[in-house]
Amino acid sequence: MSDAIEVAYDQPMAVGECPLWNQAEACLYWVDIDGFAIHRLDPASGAHRSWAMESEPAAIGLHAGGGLVVALRSGFAHFDTGSGALTPIAPAPYDTGKVRFNDGRVDAAGRFWVGTLYEPRTEQAAEMYCLERGQVRLAWSGGMTVSNGLGFSPDRQWMYHSDTTSHRIDRYPFDAATGNVGEAQPFQRFSTDKAAASYGGRPDGAAVDSEGAYWSAMFEGGRLLRLSSDGELLREVVLPVRAPTMMAFGGPDLRTLYITSAGTKRPADERARYPLSGCVLSMRVDVPGLPEPLYQP
Repeated sequence: MSDAIEVAYDQPMAVGECPLWNQAEACLYWVDIDGFAIHRLDPASGAHRSWAMESEPAAIGLHAGGGLVVALRSGFAHFDTGSGALTPIAPAPYDTGKVRFNDGRVDAAGRFWVGTLYEPRTEQAAEMYCLERGQVRLAWSGGMTVSNGLGFSPDRQWMYHSDTTSHRIDRYPFDAATGNVGEAQPFQRFSTDKAAASYGGRPDGAAVDSEGAYWSAMFEGGRLLRLSSDGELLREVVLPVRAPTMMAFGGPDLRTLYITSAGTKRPADERARYPLSGCVLSMRVDVPGLPEPLYQP
């Protein structure tokens, strides 16, 4: 299939992130982290709606009770997309002056996993948290600065995760029944030499398709990578934006890949070169994704 890129939504975000397809509504949700907003798009009609948030929304998941589960800087909350009501679930388990939630995803058992971003970036002080039936637990701490790239293999045996700052992707043995995570195993490593002509960006958000391939958005690399479950490069997609952030499978057949990116927070010269920065892009793919699980309260 050709890499024909289309514009799904043409209004640029500050930092577009965490696209999420709702099959029941046939709509796409995503967040604008620095824009303090959650967005919704009906691709069939073009209807768009957004909601302002009290603090930065970093990750969202589908909620079994309807609406969304949201990881804000201030903590976890349930967002009723009908009434617009935001109901706190649990406060942030960190110093909100230095840390905020970042990338997250719901697993097959209905847990919401969300890692953090350590904003000073002076040490590997980010953490991984799990929201399970309203209770927050610390899964692991340290070894990363910007937690990203969460994904789960279709057989529920592996959790994927990236640390954007160190340009690495790891995978972990994962027990979906208990939520236990094993020791990290190297999956992919990328050059940290940003001055090199061959620099291809660093791994940001991700998605896993129905064949178990891991898609990674290469921030400042202007491309997506499709990697096999063994880390082999299967496909590279060049994008008309330099800083893609994450992707999600959507559409009736889950074969439309929606891609978010950083926009108005990027340098002016970059935005001039890549005028679609911050817009939501889409492309058709051969291999469909999988339906997103629901968070179980």
